[in-house]
Amino acid sequence: MSWNPTLEPQCPNATTLESIETLIIPRARDLGLFEVRRALPAPKRQLVGPFIFFDQMGPVEFIAGQGVDVRPHPHIGLGTVTYLYRGEFWHRDSLGSNQLIYPGEVNWMIAGHGISHSERTSPNTRENRHSLFGIQTWVALPDTAEDTNPSFEHHAKEDLPQLESEGVHVRLILGSAYGKTAPVRTFTETFYADIIMHPGTMFPLPDNHEDRGLYVSIGSIEVAGQAFESGRMLVFRPGDHITIKAGPTGTRLMILGGASLSGPRYIWWNFVASSVERIEQAKMDWRAGRWLDGRFALPPGDSGEFIPLPEDIPIARPRML
Repeated sequence: MSWNPTLEPQCPNATTLESIETLIIPRARDLGLFEVRRALPAPKRQLVGPFIFFDQMGPVEFIAGQGVDVRPHPHIGLGTVTYLYRGEFWHRDSLGSNQLIYPGEVNWMIAGHGISHSERTSPNTRENRHSLFGIQTWVALPDTAEDTNPSFEHHAKEDLPQLESEGVHVRLILGSAYGKTAPVRTFTETFYADIIMHPGTMFPLPDNHEDRGLYVSIGSIEVAGQAFESGRMLVFRPGDHITIKAGPTGTRLMILGGASLSGPRYIWWNFVASSVERIEQAKMDWRAGRWLDGRFALPPGDSGEFIPLPEDIPIARPRML
């Protein structure tokens, strides 16, 4: 059997609209020079597997001299994934990591007990007109890894598993799916992949994961005969066979999911934790500004400024169903 069972004549397609557990229309946020669309967390859905935050960045065109300048800021209790379709990012963090990322590559930063980082457009790229389009997401760490030491990984696109089948291209970014495993360290059962589909082609979601969702980045898809345009996240009922059909212009989407965590998470600013107490302590530590002997340091080479602790946002508490 092919890795893509929709090519097999006896493959069942049990997809119905009832298989769609949640439809999320992202909130748009204006960051000044460009806009992001935030799909997670959403009012009806905090997590998809371990994924707790999902932002589409752009697409945006910058004139010469412009670019992204996300000043140093802290994280705890999560891993951040940066994945680009167009453009570049310059990542620096308090571990001393200094890494440019380009389309098809992955930057994976595990915050654990605490890390700070910045993301900017490099000086060389700013010299000319340039564009940016990509996805950033956070993966909440399980209870046993919340206090792990921070770390950073970069993987070239050639190092990520890829699959081709009759007009469908898959690049696996995190975790395991379709018999392949990405070389990125993870802490729970996870899958995250970039899918490009030619018009009218069909593609199955992996059915061996508890939580499964997708985000339409470009074009449109059909599920059970209903069309869904770009900028939509669909979360599916566990156990159902899900088949996606590309729309008339093709599509590019991200599929994501995995095992549920042992419990919900609290979110405040850039902090994710299993308890309010962990977040309150992180707030105190960042506010203290003890960059040389405290919990948080600033990135070497980018320590001249930082984002101060906000004072006017509430802690996002888990919805108890």
